[in-house]
Amino acid sequence: MARDLPIGNGNVLMNFDVHYNVRDIYFPYVGQENQALDHLSHFGVWTAEDFFWIDHPELKKQSGYLNDTLITNVACTHERLGLKLQLRDGVDVQENVFMRKVVVENDWDREREVKLYFHLDLHLYGNGMGDTVYYDPELKSLVFYKGHRYMSLSGRGQDQKEVGITSYATGQKEMNRLEGTWRDAEDGRLGGNPIAQGSVDGTVELVLRVPAKGAKEAWFWICFAREDRELRKLERTVRSATPQALLQRTYNYWGQWLGHDRHDLKLLEPDMASFYKRSLLVVRTNTDNRGAILAANDSDILKFARDTYSYMWPRDGALIAHALDRSGYHALTKRFFQFCKRGLSEDGYLLHKYNPDGSVGSSWHPWVNARGEKQLAIQEDETALVLFALWHHHRQARTLDEARDDYDNLVLPAADFMARYTDASGLPLPSHDLWEERYGVHLFTVASVYAGLLAAADFAEHFGDKLRAMHYRDKAASVKQAVEHSLYSEQEQRFIRSLYWNDEKQAYEPDLTLDASMYAIFDFGMFEPDDPRVVSTMKAIREQLWVQTEVGGLARYSNDYYHQVTKDVAKVPGNPWFICTLWYAEYVIAVAKSEAELKEAAELLRWTMSHALPSGILAEQVHPFSGEPMSVSPLTWSHATFVKVVQEYLAKLKLFRHRERGQEDQSDAKLLHAAGEKR
Repeated sequence: MARDLPIGNGNVLMNFDVHYNVRDIYFPYVGQENQALDHLSHFGVWTAEDFFWIDHPELKKQSGYLNDTLITNVACTHERLGLKLQLRDGVDVQENVFMRKVVVENDWDREREVKLYFHLDLHLYGNGMGDTVYYDPELKSLVFYKGHRYMSLSGRGQDQKEVGITSYATGQKEMNRLEGTWRDAEDGRLGGNPIAQGSVDGTVELVLRVPAKGAKEAWFWICFAREDRELRKLERTVRSATPQALLQRTYNYWGQWLGHDRHDLKLLEPDMASFYKRSLLVVRTNTDNRGAILAANDSDILKFARDTYSYMWPRDGALIAHALDRSGYHALTKRFFQFCKRGLSEDGYLLHKYNPDGSVGSSWHPWVNARGEKQLAIQEDETALVLFALWHHHRQARTLDEARDDYDNLVLPAADFMARYTDASGLPLPSHDLWEERYGVHLFTVASVYAGLLAAADFAEHFGDKLRAMHYRDKAASVKQAVEHSLYSEQEQRFIRSLYWNDEKQAYEPDLTLDASMYAIFDFGMFEPDDPRVVSTMKAIREQLWVQTEVGGLARYSNDYYHQVTKDVAKVPGNPWFICTLWYAEYVIAVAKSEAELKEAAELLRWTMSHALPSGILAEQVHPFSGEPMSVSPLTWSHATFVKVVQEYLAKLKLFRHRERGQEDQSDAKLLHAAGEKR
């Protein structure tokens, strides 16, 4: 089930499912230690007439965010019971506290007692063994703990003179046919068991007296800490400041944070501008405060692979950081590059992926080939793109004079690795492709290496390191020459995806499969977008990878097997991916010579928006027939790509409108740079 409405502060991340059940609770790192582990935490309402959980089909919901913030705004209506609920959730921007405001509206003409139930099913440290939950009489809250992980579940109703829940239940689950304490709530009476250990859960109650045709509000909050003393300090902070004040400052903060984006969104339609802002906010929720930019944090993927996307892939992170840098969030991206610098191997390359705490993540890339010889278990584009993005980071942040340590300890070892990891022709030696499926020499990888070497040369020139600058530029030129010779097919009249080494022939064999990632040849600056070879390549991608259903969108490559829905590859070469569709939009923008020629790009941006969840959340891919989200949701890369393509769309739009007005006082280059265009 797709994740929706993520909220967080860089230490805490909470995801809901499409029914607004809490599913993922990450702390103390975004993406590491899912304290909920995809187990459903319930929220329910009792009246004398009936009881319902928030995912009951009778409860009609409109889910979204409050304006352009990371505060949710969920309106619920239960017509038969004459109740309306408004829920607003947020994670405080200063403290590790989740807050929920609930407004209960009574449509009937008599006063009613309404009981609210908040249930937590936790698996501290990401497992359900040895947890404890108990009722704390001083806090009048439930406290969950194990080791150095503490969480409290607290609340207060509008009529209460003091903070505290009105009833509670603790118990065991996932054993002896025990479902959990949430079942105890359905009759409106919690058992009051004061403590439980092992695989446990807990439920709290707040009682409201809601007047006829009136409304009452209640508050719940969860504090996150590493020890009991810290937890109690947080509880005192929430109670003295009030959860209302914390939610308000969080609302204010995200509005101010978006104000740092340096693009003129007035040129966009309001809904596209809002979607752009939403994408920036979603990217932020999946960015840990210590620098890791996580690919996705949807634990539902565990059902398929018993692993998650909650890792920092240097490639994803670099391209996401690049979009953030173009927006002006340099302080945030600086932490990412510091993370990469710490993770660089002694030989100068970055590994497959990393955990949010900086340790090496799981991998399926072998360190030995079929002949028993050592091979590097890397995707070389991940190293190259970090250098590419780092150069633009310092240039856009105007911090090149402060980049000496980055140059010495990240740029030089990585660039030297790329310079020597080549064959006699200049091609990079084999590594795994960006889709993590094939080992060879890949066009996307080669284009990224070209860009990374040029970035290293630019750094070297800035620091007066002339010999290295010449060396890296020469290597980049050799890479480009090798691409023209080996990765372009005269027969197909386009570039090709990959080369694979054939031991028997002692030569590379070409892979002619069309792949959307081949867009990299222009995006990373190896060839101009209007180069006839690029034009023919992108034309073939558009014609043969477009999904021929009502859904549309661009597939990754021909006969994509990942989450494959149909074998009718002529009609559906693969499921539509947001990043692939947006890559083609980026090409349309790059070659546009007038505002009219931007129309197709605008339509592709709107295709992206129309296939998001109602809240504006983008998955990795969508079902080719239903348009429903598939794989993980949200995918950070999808949102960052939307941000970058909108930035480039704005750059061209602004340029064309200046030309129409005859404003010749600014050069095209200045206009493009002002709008965030990298070329």
